[in-house]
Amino acid sequence: MKIHVLVAYSPATHTDLVLKAIGDAGAGRLGNYSHCSFVSPGTGRFTPLPGASPFIGQAGTAEEVAEDRIECVVEEGLLGAVVAALRAAHPYEEPAFMTWPVEGWR
Repeated sequence: MKIHVLVAYSPATHTDLVLKAIGDAGAGRLGNYSHCSFVSPGTGRFTPLPGASPFIGQAGTAEEVAEDRIECVVEEGLLGAVVAALRAAHPYEEPAFMTWPVEGWR
């Protein structure tokens, strides 16, 4: 079984919603545990470009938002469903996230 790390950024107001959605889709399974994750606070910075429909702010204006960095593991076969759940639960038009395979985790 191949495992990936998922790192996503969420406005702090929506972190619990995103965590539940990705956990329900299978992210964060470790042995006999589900919904395992690590969350750390930070500041997201972005500038919506013309044509954007931002959840926060307006096109052409730089924004700073209290966001959380969410980290968890995802079995490779569940990655598509987890990313779909992340996109559905996340309020941003383009949520920031990344994944990569984990080598030698067990």
